[in-house]
This record gives sequence, C-alpha cells and structure tokens, in this order.
Amino acid sequence: MASHATIASVFRVEELDCATEENDLRNALGGLDEVSGLEFDLVARRVTVRHSFESPAPIEVAIRELGMRPRLIIPVAGPTGTVVPSAPRLPRSTIVTAVVAGALAIGSEVLVISGLEETSAPVIAMAVAAIALGGRETLRKGLKALTARRLTMNLLMSVAAIGAMIIGQWPEAAVVIWLFGVAELIEALSLERARNAIRSLVELAPETAHVRTGDNTTTETPAGEVVLGAIVLIRPGERVPLDGIVVAGSSSVNQAPITGESIPVVKGKGDHVFAGTVNERGTLDVEVTAAKGSGTLDRIAASIQQAQGERAPAQRFVDKFASVYTPVVFVMAIAVATIPPLTGHGSLRDWLYRALVLLVLACPCALVISTPVTVVSGLGGAARRGILIKGGVHLEGARKLKTIALDKTGTLTHGKPSLTDLRALADISEADTLRIAASIDALSEHPVAHAIVTAYDGPLDDVTNFEAIPGRGVIGTVGGVTYLVGNHRLAEDTGVCSPEIEAILEAFETDAKTAVVLMTSDRALAILAVADTIRPESAEAVAQLHALGVEPVMLTGDNTRTALAVARQVGITDARGDLLPDDKLRIVGELSAKGPVGMIGDGVNDAPALAKAHLGIAMGAAGTDTAIETADVALMDDDPRKLAELMRISAHTSHVLWQNITVALGVKVVFFVLTMTGSASLWLAVLADMGASLVVIANGLRLLNRPSHGPSRRTSHDRNTR
Repeated sequence: MASHATIASVFRVEELDCATEENDLRNALGGLDEVSGLEFDLVARRVTVRHSFESPAPIEVAIRELGMRPRLIIPVAGPTGTVVPSAPRLPRSTIVTAVVAGALAIGSEVLVISGLEETSAPVIAMAVAAIALGGRETLRKGLKALTARRLTMNLLMSVAAIGAMIIGQWPEAAVVIWLFGVAELIEALSLERARNAIRSLVELAPETAHVRTGDNTTTETPAGEVVLGAIVLIRPGERVPLDGIVVAGSSSVNQAPITGESIPVVKGKGDHVFAGTVNERGTLDVEVTAAKGSGTLDRIAASIQQAQGERAPAQRFVDKFASVYTPVVFVMAIAVATIPPLTGHGSLRDWLYRALVLLVLACPCALVISTPVTVVSGLGGAARRGILIKGGVHLEGARKLKTIALDKTGTLTHGKPSLTDLRALADISEADTLRIAASIDALSEHPVAHAIVTAYDGPLDDVTNFEAIPGRGVIGTVGGVTYLVGNHRLAEDTGVCSPEIEAILEAFETDAKTAVVLMTSDRALAILAVADTIRPESAEAVAQLHALGVEPVMLTGDNTRTALAVARQVGITDARGDLLPDDKLRIVGELSAKGPVGMIGDGVNDAPALAKAHLGIAMGAAGTDTAIETADVALMDDDPRKLAELMRISAHTSHVLWQNITVALGVKVVFFVLTMTGSASLWLAVLADMGASLVVIANGLRLLNRPSHGPSRRTSHDRNTR
C-alpha cells in the first residue's frame, strides 16, 4: 500500500547524460501512479523523483529495467537536500579496455588498407574482438531499448554497427562502436569539470575546526560535530570552517567565495563570517550559528544545483527540437534505405550504407548536452562573482531587461543613516525627545529607526500598543501617552502639519535628509533628521546600466525631495518618492508595459514589487536565508555594479548557448549533405559528432572562468563601513 506522504528520492544514474535517457526515464517513471513529479539534472546525472511509495525500491526497479544503474542519494520527506554528488573515478581497466578495443578496430582497418578483404577471417576476427571489448555496453543497452520499443542513442548506434556488419563493413562497424564508446567516455570526463565547479564551493570549507574548550585550549573537532553556539578559534591564514559571528578579535577576511570580492573585508566583534572564507591576519573567536551543510556556502551550492532543473528558453527549445529531430531522421533513414533501390536508383548496399550514416546523425547528443553544460557553467561563473542566479530562465532573461527599479535605502545608499538634526517644536527637551523616539523605534526594523536608536545611549522606556504603519512610521504608548514617529505623510495624515513644520521638513528634504516627526494625535513635538550616505559605486553602477541600454528608476518610500536629491547625485532621471508597497507594485506593473522589468531591493517592503517584476533581485544576501531561497537573483554583497555584471553574464551565456546550438546543428546539416551525396562514412560521422560534443562542452565551460568586465573593487573606506 502506498503512503500518502510525498517523498523526494534523489538518484544518481550513471547513464543519464543525454535527452534520450531523460525521455526514457520520463516515460518509465511518469507512468507510475505514485510518482507526482520528476526533476532532471544532466550535468550531475541526477533524477529527483517525488512519490508516495513507502520505499524507493519500485523506482529503482523501474530504472534498472531500462538498463540503467541507479544509486539512491537522498530519501527524504519534503524538499531535496544539498548533496552535491561526486562521480566515482574512472577505473583504470576501463581506459585499458578502450585502448585495446581501439587498437583492434584500427588494426582491422589497417588490414583492409594492406590488401585484405573486409570479409576475410583476420579482419572479421579483429573487428569482432574490438566490438566485444569496446561495444558490449552499447549493444546491451541497445537491446534493452529494442525490447522496450524505445528509440535511444544506444539503439541507433547498435543498429548502425550491426547494419555495417550485415553489408560486410566489419572494420567500420568496429570503429563506429569504439568511437561512440570513446565519445561517451570523453564527454563524461568533460562534464565532470562542470560538476567539480559546483562541488568545489562546498569543499572550500575545512573538515575540522578548532573548538575552544577552555581559556587557552582548543580541540580539533570534525566540522560536522561542532554544535551551534560553540566558540571556534580561527588563526591567521586558516579558512573559516562554519558560519558564525565574531565574539572576540579583529582581522581581515577574504570572502571571495561568497561575495565575489577578492579584497579582504575587516571583521570585528559582532560581524558575520562565512564558511570557506579565508582569515588573512589576526585571530578570531567565532560563535557558530549554522551547522555544517546548512551554511551560506552550502545554500549557494545547493541553489546552483537545483537551479539546473529550471530550463532556460534555449534549453526548452533544444529539448523539444531533439524529441522531434531523432524520430524524423530515423524515418528518413528507413526511406533512404528502401525507396531509391526500389525505384531503381542505385544498389541496395550503397543506400543502406547511407541510411546507417543517417542513423548516426539521428543521435542529438552534441546538441542536447551543449545547453546544460553552458547553463551550469554560467550559473557557476556568476556564483564565483557573488551573483547567485536561481535558474536558467533567469540567467537567460536578465539580458532582456529594459528597466531596473532600484530601492534607495540599502541599494544606492549604505542603508545605515545616522541622526544629524533634532529640533524641538514644543515644551519638550531634546533628551526626552530622543528617549521617547528611540524607545518606540527600537521595535522597528527600518534603517531610519535604527539610526535614531543608535544615537540614544540611555535606558529605553517600556512601550505598549506598538504598531507599524506601512510606508509611514510607527505608533506606541510610552508612560500612558500615545506617540507617533513617522514621515511627512504621517504628519499630514495626523493633521499636525503647519507652515512652520512644512518649511523645516522642506529644508531637510532639500539637503537629502530624511525627516521624521515625533507627534501625538494633536500636535507635533519635534523633528528628527537622519542622513544616509550614497555608496561611492552607485553612480558608476547607474552609468553602466545606461551604457547597456537599461533605464534605472528609483522607487523609495522616502520623501520625494530626498529621492530627487539622491537621484541627481547618481545619475538617475526618473526618481519617485513617498511610495507605499502598493505604489511600488503598481509602478512596476506600469513599467512592464515598456518591456521586461527588474526590481532590486533589500527590505520586506520591497517583497510585492520583487514578486511582480520579471526578475526579482535581492541586495546584500550573504547569510540571508530568505533572500537566497526566494529571490530570482541574489547579489551576495551590496555592490550595485553587480547589476550590470549580471546582465553581461546573461548576454554572454546566451551568446555561447546559440553558438553551441549552431555548431551542433551545423555539423548535422553538413553531414546530411555529405551522406546524401555518398561522401560520408560511418566512422567519420561518429568522429564528427564526438568532435562537435567536445567543442560545445569546451565552449560552455569557458563561462566558468570568464573574467569580469566591470570594476568590482571598492575603496578601503567603503569596505570598512559595512
């Protein structure tokens, strides 16, 4: 009896490296009533099966019936884990067998060249030996496919080889089957580099940690056994083993694996550090906040791994094309083998040979393998630069953006304003003003509220009946009196504005300061002004977006005058202030009429607009679970120049994708023409397809190490303000 609970079982399937195998698995597993979902990762050779079986055994049986070898990786309830599987090393015997098979296959060809007949006993003996050694697995899988009535790559190659033997082309049969085996072998080795690029992220974190057990003593403990809250000592030159917060010491830390920024960042008490980053100098005591396997680096690797399941438009095109291409070419091969001889146009043997070449051309592997390798390389390359992209569709879509809506606070500015002015309007002292405002704002998460709280160093009052007013401010009761702390709009809504107050607010806003009013329900008590400094790189980021043909638009809940003042400094011509979350949502919808819109923000208030935009981008997401898990794109640090870098990576990835598609299809077209004119041979067709596969794989892998085109270095002042 099946269980009602949904289980996600992840299998590694060694044979899963092409669309043919994926379709076979879809047909076999998708027909089971207990299976509710399938996800494929060709690069990692994984299939995730969501099912209601009590155990994954029936799934394993179904996969084995296809002639494939599944290995269970994750049998867990709910979402899949963060396992990045490693492929077993290629056995030496496999290489030796391939070399011997190749020598025999080529040897049979040499015998023919030396004058022996293709059907002579020595030639046939060497060819059969080569096929037995190098083609046994291909023929076995081909037979499995035939009995199951499935048109697979192994079946096509098996038919081509057997057909060649039937017409007496024994050396060609041997060379074809051997070259196909070598192609799969080289392809597997090439793909392993893409897998290693992901796995290497996780492996950056050391396996052991120096856990403090006393004042001056430490114990070297496996990282997986370190409990939350433990204090870990990190010496100069060591990698951080686990995510945590610095509790003692000061040092500079290279956090390039997380943020993509190679310049070390100064860390001191209260700062976050991430597993896999390097402690450059000084000694740090770090309180562990995330267990091994659940840190920021692990989530990044898992996100990249999972992102491969979300097909890019180019991938979907290729998959659909391949599903039609193979059966069409197969039918054409049958037609070529039968129609011309029956109509008296040439010999059966000649046209049968051409049909066998067409069967080789029907294998779409070079075409299909090009897209997942390119996409995962693009995802991995972006992650190395601190840009986490949550799927191929977002990777390819970023280049199409026409407009990017930017939040002001925390995106174009540091998001850490400080109190600059305090002006009392009633019979209340500055000390009492700051105490009351800080007491209420202490319950708010807004950066402006934080600036007011930071400016007050005394004891806070008890606050009751606290309530946040979205887009306006907060309200709370202190000492039996209800106070409001909010922006210009809240003051107007409350009815406490006067010409004097309007003039003061206007003056602050003209100076790019954010003013908040401390008020009761019937009068304004004081005005506090805070200022947020603009990031030095913001103007450059805006200029880069303009250069790429993208229109930046500022959307902020801050007052319009402040918004316009900041916009002028960074080069934005369209700035809109005094916006509520619903207003941002509406404007993003309006901007969408001009083309795809990206939205970047770092606050809860931005969530509706981020969801509405074609591409939602989270700013400064390092260590933030929600941003990494929910955003379409997460910029791991707070450098807005990464927006332009994201678009460049997207454009380059798309360019490489279509390069690969063109190469793969071009080889097929050329050989189709050569085949129909009688100029192509079986082994040359296999060799060309293998060459095309290697070319597109190598081209895709270039994205892993593509250098950044845009400036990414910050000043030491800017780095230390974080």
